Amino acid sequence: MSPLEFALLVLAGVGGGLVGSVVGLASLVTYPALLAAGLAPVTANVTNTVALVASGVGSALSSRPELSGQRARLVRLAPVFAVGGLAGAVLLVTTPGEVFERVVPFLVGGASVLMLLQPRLRALMRRPAAPDDAPESRLALGGLFLVAVYGGYFGAAAGVIIPVLLGFVLDTTIQRLVALKNILLMVSNLVAAALFLALGMVDLLAALPLALGILVGGWVGPIVARHLPQTLLRAVIGVAGLGLAVRLWVTAG
Repeated sequence: MSPLEFALLVLAGVGGGLVGSVVGLASLVTYPALLAAGLAPVTANVTNTVALVASGVGSALSSRPELSGQRARLVRLAPVFAVGGLAGAVLLVTTPGEVFERVVPFLVGGASVLMLLQPRLRALMRRPAAPDDAPESRLALGGLFLVAVYGGYFGAAAGVIIPVLLGFVLDTTIQRLVALKNILLMVSNLVAAALFLALGMVDLLAALPLALGILVGGWVGPIVARHLPQTLLRAVIGVAGLGLAVRLWVTAG
């Protein structure tokens, strides 16, 4: 890898870490960057998953105000994401790469639409959300497990779906939901990354500069999110997700 390619992946990592910790779409930047570096789609995906572990580390370091009071929820949900992330990683390594390329754009697009429609959908339910400290329902836990599986399979937009699901059942701010999903995604990415590394599927030369940039971007992101209006933050998540879905669909041919 040339010094220029190394530097470009670091820059892509900074952008991805920033976007990911704020709106949950780090792969909008990092996955295409790995493809541009010449990696095949599946190799780019698993390398991206390994590098994205750094986003959770960076976010955790600067999200203490938003994570305050959420320790019990993290303890309850971390095992769900660990098991789900491993299941998703196993699914990826045991299915054809063509399936991966065809399915992902639709999953990303659907999640983004849900984010944009979340306030209206909650109003249609005609019931208030639970308090911020309420335990998650079985339905919410089941949905989050499926998100964790998806996160282990392909990380893009998993960070969109988590705030959507929790936003339907909890009465709290987008910023607190974003901080929570950053840690949960780190858990699912970590177990998936362990499997990919054990199987020798990761391009470590590409993962290293990307992870360095993501660590920095993940640390800066929560500081930025803290000062953004919730309506604007939700709109940015949804529109960015739709853009990623179109890009992935075009790439898949």
